[in-house]
Amino acid sequence: MPIKKKKEKKFTLIRKRVPYLFIMPWIIGYLAFTLGPLAFSLVMSLFDWPIAGEAKFIGIDNFTKMFTADPQFYNSLLITFKFALIFVPLNLGVALILALLITQPIKGMKFFRTIFYLPAVVSGVAVSIIWGWMFNTEYGVFNYLLSFLGLEEPSWLIDPKWAIVAIVIASAWGVGTMMLIFYTDIKSIPHDMYEAAAIDGAGVIRQFISITIPSITPTILFNVITSVIAALQQLTLVLLLTGGGPLKSTYFYGLFVYNNAFKHHELGYASANAWFMFIIIMLFTLMIFKSSSAWVFYEAEVKKEKKEKREKKKKSEVKNNEDFQKA
Repeated sequence: MPIKKKKEKKFTLIRKRVPYLFIMPWIIGYLAFTLGPLAFSLVMSLFDWPIAGEAKFIGIDNFTKMFTADPQFYNSLLITFKFALIFVPLNLGVALILALLITQPIKGMKFFRTIFYLPAVVSGVAVSIIWGWMFNTEYGVFNYLLSFLGLEEPSWLIDPKWAIVAIVIASAWGVGTMMLIFYTDIKSIPHDMYEAAAIDGAGVIRQFISITIPSITPTILFNVITSVIAALQQLTLVLLLTGGGPLKSTYFYGLFVYNNAFKHHELGYASANAWFMFIIIMLFTLMIFKSSSAWVFYEAEVKKEKKEKREKKKKSEVKNNEDFQKA
């Protein structure tokens, strides 16, 4: 009997520990390549840390310099916020429209789904090269189409007025992943809801506003947060398409951090810059989550609301019957 109990105890112990063995590679990778560097960068932000040479502890001087002695910090922050204000709604709108289009039962739609999603799997470097060709003022597709229509041909990557527009257009090209998330959520909406609404006389737009949008608000929340983070961390396209120019009109915050680290060799200062952006992203994420209670509807909440309405209706009917019998 003791031997049997001992075996059972040993088996239970193994059964509890085996799952941790399977996720151990991820835990090690997360500690080594995410959490570890993150904590180390916080330490670096308190040092004057050149690429070559000895690091010197300077306390919060990097943060003081950032806020009081570096005008480029504010310029790059402002450019990044402007970009995010245009990019986030545009990205969400384009992804939602494409998701609605690919849910339509049209012949050959699988082909279009693949075409729409394909840009999402192309690397940022390849995307930059493609858009560099398309925006070229001599042989670019955009200016060719505009000249064909008799419209003005902008100097996309040379004119400060148009450069950030070019970055927004190129960034919005990779909406495939967001489109796929919207598509999956829209397809999960029960079709009988649309049929019931159609019987009640609701048109397509009314169905979209009253059924589709409320049903996908959790997905909208997720896509808003990921879009904001992507916008505030934009780097690859800017680095390869414009390099921050012309006249620093596209000098995004990501490029500001990158140049401080690898061009000016100020690793400590760049770490302080990165931590400031980390705090900004955290604040934006918290604000979006805080506001979500007013516009995001989860399935459990909807079911609870329906249940309360049914119970209220049932009580009302019982009361009416009692009043009728008394009369």
